[in-house]
Amino acid sequence: MRDRFRGFLPVVVDVETGGFNAATDALLQIAIVLLRLDAGGTLRRARTLREHVRPFPGARLDPASLAVNGIDPWHPLRIAAAEADALGNLFREVRREVREQDCTRAILVGHNAAFDLAFLNAAVARCGIRRNPFHPFSCFDTATLAGVAFGQTVLSRAILAAGLDWDAQAAHSAAYDAERSADLFCAVCNQFRPLFEAAAGRLAGLPDVDAGNPLLEPQREEPEAT
Repeated sequence: MRDRFRGFLPVVVDVETGGFNAATDALLQIAIVLLRLDAGGTLRRARTLREHVRPFPGARLDPASLAVNGIDPWHPLRIAAAEADALGNLFREVRREVREQDCTRAILVGHNAAFDLAFLNAAVARCGIRRNPFHPFSCFDTATLAGVAFGQTVLSRAILAAGLDWDAQAAHSAAYDAERSADLFCAVCNQFRPLFEAAAGRLAGLPDVDAGNPLLEPQREEPEAT
């Protein structure tokens, strides 16, 4: 995995929220999908982790958004964690995977990834989390990748165009959307594998003129303050 993505570990993320403004609207669900390369070099889903999240104090909840994702934030059977606890649980698993895969840092993969990354970063800032395993601004957007590979940018259409299954009844659950986004990302990466291998062959033996440039090289997560 390290060699395939320049030291980054792609981690698929999907969030369900109470609106579109990361600064003011509630984060309600977050799911991550960890990926692995099998023995044959094919990228596949490994496991899914999810957290229900309690709205932070003063969070905005747009009824239109709740109607789409079907979440009742205050349902008595909804077992939800505070943002800091939910992120802590997920980040711990991401860090473990980064170490096991000998990568430098996680990079967010998402469908319209800027949305997911904005909500993730906003929650990190609200909680005062000092150590974030994800790159703060770089990401892989499956809407862009699917548009290039399959001519479709809407997740459901892109999934079908890739020859995968789509369950409209399960959509807008963070776990389901994250898993479908992961399958889409894997499909594009696996189909583009000959391009990657050809590029790696062209670069083999050439000097890396940007080696050591902190703006270009993936940097390890900042150490925890002592």
